[in-house]
Amino acid sequence: MGGLGAPEIILILVAILLLFGGKKIPELMQGLGKGMKEFKDSQNQEEKVPAPIKIEEQKA
Repeated sequence: MGGLGAPEIILILVAILLLFGGKKIPELMQGLGKGMKEFKDSQNQEEKVPAPIKIEEQKA
């Protein structure tokens, strides 16, 4: 039980080509790329949000 070899990858690509056709594949890849970009942007956005600053109450 190993990883995917060249014959398996070729078989998967041929099956995708038969299922979706040659004209749909670029649209699918474009949608996948946009989704990955949005996911990375949302991860970066969360990292850039600074932690809230705690303000101690002053006793008068």
